[in-house]
Amino acid sequence: MSRRWSLRWRVTAALGVGSLLIVSVLAVTTWNLATSYLLDQREQAAVRQAQLNVRLVDAAIRDRSPGLDELLTGLTTGPDSSILVYQPGRWLTSGRQVPPQTLPGELVDLGRAGEPARQRLAVGGIPVLAVVLPVVSEGGFYVELFPLVELDRTMRFLSVVLSAATVAGGLLGGGLGWWASRRALRPLTTLTSAASRIAAGDHGARLPAQTDPDLAPLAATFNATAEALEHRVQQDARFAGDVSHELRSPLTTMANAAEVLDRRRDALPAPARRALDLLVAEIRRFQRMVVDLLEISRGRQEYDEQSWELVDLGDVVRRVLEHRNQPDVLDAAAPALVLADRRRLDRVVGNLLDNADRYAGGAVRIAVTAHDGKVRMEVDDQGPGVPVELRSRIFERFTRGQARGRGDEIGSGLGLAIVADHVARHGGTAQVADRPGGGARFTIELPEAE
Repeated sequence: MSRRWSLRWRVTAALGVGSLLIVSVLAVTTWNLATSYLLDQREQAAVRQAQLNVRLVDAAIRDRSPGLDELLTGLTTGPDSSILVYQPGRWLTSGRQVPPQTLPGELVDLGRAGEPARQRLAVGGIPVLAVVLPVVSEGGFYVELFPLVELDRTMRFLSVVLSAATVAGGLLGGGLGWWASRRALRPLTTLTSAASRIAAGDHGARLPAQTDPDLAPLAATFNATAEALEHRVQQDARFAGDVSHELRSPLTTMANAAEVLDRRRDALPAPARRALDLLVAEIRRFQRMVVDLLEISRGRQEYDEQSWELVDLGDVVRRVLEHRNQPDVLDAAAPALVLADRRRLDRVVGNLLDNADRYAGGAVRIAVTAHDGKVRMEVDDQGPGVPVELRSRIFERFTRGQARGRGDEIGSGLGLAIVADHVARHGGTAQVADRPGGGARFTIELPEAE
């Protein structure tokens, strides 16, 4: 399937081709009218001149004037003009020498028949207009070749000018189409930009007020919709935060009660111990989910970039690993500085390590590098990898994988969603790919601090 042109290119092409066609029609019409007029004028002038000349020649022949050759020489109008007079049995020529054999046979036959004629042709590489008129005396005929060199140059110059005007008209039409489409699509570009910002999480994006009566309703409707969406998102975030906050107290009570029962598990029968283990595992998972929901609800609030600080991402990873008492798998030789919220970066690193522990047997390598204005963190694991069709879904909420790590505990499905959200709010990206040698490689990229 061929790629469809954008609207801007279609408008540009339409105006460019339309202008080219219109200017081409005007150029062809101008060419035909101008050349026809110039040729007609030249032919009429040449015929009048030839008629006058043939009268003089006829009179000289009739009077048996001995100065016929001098008369023919005086009648030539320039070095490229030629006069040929046919008398029975001989040819008289003057001016540029042209052999009579080079004249078209049809033209000579008309002259011998006593019929006037004219024809454009090239003789000796020079365009000429041949005018044939009968000479009454002695039954001959008169041929004069009028050069058309200047007329040919004029017509060539006119063709160049019209061709250049045609090309310039097409280019001008295309440029006008590009400018007009850009002006016409500017509100759409602004709308697309605002919609993209909202889709990326900036719910405060709005369209500027419009004075155009056709665009003002669109801007007002879009801003009203965005404001309603922002209000709804804030309500949902507050609801999730309120619910999660309210659940913390009963969950704490349940967790304390479960710990009391767990300390006396030896006094419980085997079926009760199995039920207690299930209860403790679910309470712990529920607690993690509530904490994650609180983190997401806080993430919905506007980030205070004034409180961000200069952070070495390698140092953040190193501290998280030390706190978790995990093997030092960090590969960070040089500082990798970012301007960020340290607490949220701690959460990003912790969630990635939790994901590797739970679903891939733990991280085997963590690399932090800085290059081309980007700080990059790679977390390699030794698990089965992530299928291509799931590599974007795993960053969505409540998407769970099959546990393969320590304790085989199933997570809440919010850890990677929190990672993607925090990284995006720092202007970065989160993605996953295959690790060379097997496993998955989770990659985080953040803008490097200037």
